[in-house]
Amino acid sequence: MKSLAITLNKSAIGSLPRQRKTLQALGLNKLHQTVVKGDSPTIRGMIKTVAHLVTVTEQ
Repeated sequence: MKSLAITLNKSAIGSLPRQRKTLQALGLNKLHQTVVKGDSPTIRGMIKTVAHLVTVTEQ
């Protein structure tokens, strides 16, 4: 199974509450923090919600 490295590049300040909750669910709390998640449709949907705040690389 592929993995995705998700890095928070922009602050969640000023973003919608839904987007902040999505970042929290992904485990992203601080700027430039990176988490590795399995590639699934659920994770892809979460990434799509906050695509303007994160950078994603496949591993």
